[in-house]
Amino acid sequence: MKYMVLMYADPAATAAMTAAERAEVFRRHEALHQDLEGTGEMLNGAGLAYPGDTKTIRWQDDGSASTATDGPLADTTDHLTAYYVIDCATPERAREIAERVLDFHVVAVELRPVHDSFGMGET
Repeated sequence: MKYMVLMYADPAATAAMTAAERAEVFRRHEALHQDLEGTGEMLNGAGLAYPGDTKTIRWQDDGSASTATDGPLADTTDHLTAYYVIDCATPERAREIAERVLDFHVVAVELRPVHDSFGMGET
């Protein structure tokens, strides 16, 4: 089953990170990448730009043109900072992987199953 591992960070903690802390975060993620590439469970992943660089585009119910606003969809204290797409044999394994990214600046992880849209509608 495919899962998205959505990582949320505290912007203040991220901004206050020392060079040594950044190096440790990088080391931990690199080790996780290596492990998951070795098992074939890593499909994709990337860090995301800061929320201030985000545009949110919304559908208008009246059918008029969409609107775009600066900033993320939700105004929260934590921001979506990175993601992985993984393919695991069990939900327990997906949770095990997701728990490995929690630390002092990744304060929450959302683990969401991915519905594969390829082949939808086929009988």
